[in-house]
Amino acid sequence: MRVYTELVLGKTDPGLRAPEMPIDITKAYDNAALIDTLGFDGIVSTETKEDPFMVLALAAQATEKVSLATSVAIAFPRSPAITAMSAWNLQRLSAGRFTLGLGPQVRGHIKRRFGLEPHPMGPWMRDYVRAVRAVWDCWQNSTPLDFDSEHYKLNLMVPLFDPGPIDHPDIPIHLAALNTYMCRVAGEVGDGMRPHPVCTPKYIQEVMKPAFAKGAEIAGRDPNALAIAMKPLVATAPDEDSLQARIREVRARVSFYASTPAYRKAFEIFDLGDLAEKLSHLSRAQKWDEMPDHVDDDVLNKYAVVGVYEEIGQKMVERFDGVLTDVGFSIPVSTDRDRAVLAEMLNDIQTGKRAA
Repeated sequence: MRVYTELVLGKTDPGLRAPEMPIDITKAYDNAALIDTLGFDGIVSTETKEDPFMVLALAAQATEKVSLATSVAIAFPRSPAITAMSAWNLQRLSAGRFTLGLGPQVRGHIKRRFGLEPHPMGPWMRDYVRAVRAVWDCWQNSTPLDFDSEHYKLNLMVPLFDPGPIDHPDIPIHLAALNTYMCRVAGEVGDGMRPHPVCTPKYIQEVMKPAFAKGAEIAGRDPNALAIAMKPLVATAPDEDSLQARIREVRARVSFYASTPAYRKAFEIFDLGDLAEKLSHLSRAQKWDEMPDHVDDDVLNKYAVVGVYEEIGQKMVERFDGVLTDVGFSIPVSTDRDRAVLAEMLNDIQTGKRAA
């Protein structure tokens, strides 16, 4: 498996709470330069509090080896032409190292945060990706822009707004997915899919991959040639005592995800629908502090990889080898010892090393 990281090494996302180690865009260049020396395969930027295209523009200038990807950028609030331009510029800046990861966001955010009228996400995303590719084809090959679909009609491109061809025009597109329809769309029009962190190997193998393969088959493509990239839930620390704090954080994240109706199917596969419903009621009542107590060790270990530093790399391989092509993982690095420990973890994951 290839291993990627966000710009803040060891960053976790605690759900609704403020992250312990937030991204500081003023340090993006230096962080990226460090990561380029550590043995990672890639850097991703997730759209939460920062514009991921801006962050990766800084990373592109600071790095030479690692791949760069949005994981993910929110598609629908941006017109396809705007997204096409941002990706085109990043591909040029990085000399062909960029992957455009797109996500739909849930209906509440589409309507109440971005002020758009929601539509069925899968068909909308299919049109969106095809529209982006039509713009790229226009710029690279001077093909007249003439894209007509249910959601987008694009037929105007004048020289003033045409950046022209670039050296690496084949920009991969990955789609965030969880439900089967979006998995199928990812296989049909994307170059990879990015399962949500709540997706377990069982869910990916039994639910997501068949739908992904069906989409690829519709488009006459080989699903085995497409990427599956995910940053799983991980609780790790140097020793058992400090691991307990990480476990509490991840237990809270599992409870938050279980409370979200859009992720319900990832819990129903383990007959945990009743738990998800209970946590949803607590979420609506804003009883956040009560929610983690409902995630016992059995549930925790279904959705998260848990272990101390010396074993976590091998546990990642045991869980995701043959399931993912790319996995998100890192630990904080502040000393030479941290660098050595991280290098060993990365080697375990990249080479597929399992416990003896």
